[in-house]
Amino acid sequence: MKNFVNLLYKDFLLLIRDFWGVVLLFLMPWALVMMMTYLQDSTFRSVNENRIPLYLLNHDNDSLGWMVSRQILKSNIFEVSTDRSFSEEEVEEAVSRGDYLIGIIIPAKTTAFLRDQVRREVERAFNGDNEEESLILQPLEIKLLFDPTAKQSFRTTLMSAIREKTLTVQNQFLLFEISRQVNRIVPIPINLNIDSGEIIKIDESYAQSAKAKIIPNSTQHNVPAWSMFAVFFIVISLAGNMIREREIGCYHRLMTMPCSFNLYVLSKVSVYLCVCLLQFSLIFLTGMYIIPALGLPALKPGHSLPALAAMCISSSLAAIGYGLAIGSIARTNQQASIFGAVSVVILAAIGGVWIPTFVMPNLMQIISKISPLNWGLNGFNDIFVRDSGLPDVLPYISASSLFFIITLFISCYSNRHRR
Repeated sequence: MKNFVNLLYKDFLLLIRDFWGVVLLFLMPWALVMMMTYLQDSTFRSVNENRIPLYLLNHDNDSLGWMVSRQILKSNIFEVSTDRSFSEEEVEEAVSRGDYLIGIIIPAKTTAFLRDQVRREVERAFNGDNEEESLILQPLEIKLLFDPTAKQSFRTTLMSAIREKTLTVQNQFLLFEISRQVNRIVPIPINLNIDSGEIIKIDESYAQSAKAKIIPNSTQHNVPAWSMFAVFFIVISLAGNMIREREIGCYHRLMTMPCSFNLYVLSKVSVYLCVCLLQFSLIFLTGMYIIPALGLPALKPGHSLPALAAMCISSSLAAIGYGLAIGSIARTNQQASIFGAVSVVILAAIGGVWIPTFVMPNLMQIISKISPLNWGLNGFNDIFVRDSGLPDVLPYISASSLFFIITLFISCYSNRHRR
C-alpha cells in the first residue's frame, strides 16, 4: 500500500511539473465548449431573428403573385424587398453579388395564363376530347434565383414551398372551371370552389418518451461532444509522461524495486482518472451555470446520476487505456505526440463529434461505431437528450470498458516485449 501511495505521489508531481500544460489541459477544452456552443446557437438564431434578404419582383398582380407574396411575408423568415424599379437582369445581378440570398421573379399575366390553360383543359375534358396531348403549349415560369453560396437543402425547401403555393392556386382555378362546366349540364347550381382553409394542421415537436421532458438545444449536443474530445486529449500528456520516465531512467529504477508493472499502471490510471473526472465536472458545470449567463440554453443533466457517473468513468477509462497503449508502444515523445493528437482527431471526426453521424454516408456510419468517442457521445446524448437511465446506456459503458481492457492488455504486452 505504501508503494502505491508513493507511486501516486510521484505521478502527481510528474503531472503538475508542467503547470501551464495542466492549465491548458483544462482551459482549452473549456474554451472550446463555450465557443462551439455559442457559435452554433448564434447560427441558429441568425436564421430565426436576423432574417434572410430576399428580393421579390411581382409583375403578376393577380391571385398567384398575391398568394406567393402573402405567404413569404407571413413566414417572418425573410427580409423582403419589393422595389419594382429593378429589371430581371438587375435582380439577377444583385443576387449574384450577394446583396440578396434569394430572388423571386413572377412574370406578368402568370395568373391569367394559368387560368386560361386550366379552362381550356377542363373544356377539352368535358367536350369528350380523348387526346392525351395537353393543350398547354408552354409551362408557367417563376424564376427563383439563389446566391451561389446558398446551401442545396435550403434551395430545395424554398422551391417546395413555392411549388405548393402554385399548385394551390391551380387547384382553385380547376375547381372553379369544373363547377362552371357542370352548371352548364346540371340544372341545379353546383359550386365546387370551396375554401377549405387548413383542414389538416401539422403539429411539430420533438419525439419524447413519457418520462422525458428535456428539449434538445445547442448546449445539450455540444457539451458531451467536446467533453469527449477533451478527455481523449489526455493521451498526449499520459503517453508523454511514460516516455519521459523511460528516457530519464525513472521507470527502470522503479522496476528494480519491489514495484510491479501492474502497480505502476494502476497508479497512472488513478491519477489520470481524477484528471478526466475533473474535466467532465468543469465542462458540465459550465454548461449548467456559466453558459446560461451568456444567454444560451442551459445543460440539463437528466435524472439518472448513476448513469451519468458510469458514463464519465467508463469514457475516462477508455481514454486512459488508449494513452497507456500509445505510451507503451511509442519510442519517442514526438511519436506519441503526433500519433496521439492525429488519431484522436480522426476518431473524433468519424465518431460524430464534428459532423453528426446521421448525415454521413452509410459506410462511414458503420465505421463510426468503432470509435470510442462515438460510444461516449451516444451514451451522453441518451442521458442528456433522451433522459435515459443506467440500463439504456449499459451497452456504451460496456463497450468503453472493454476498450479499456484491450488497450491495457496491449500496454502490458508491449512492456513485456520490450523487457
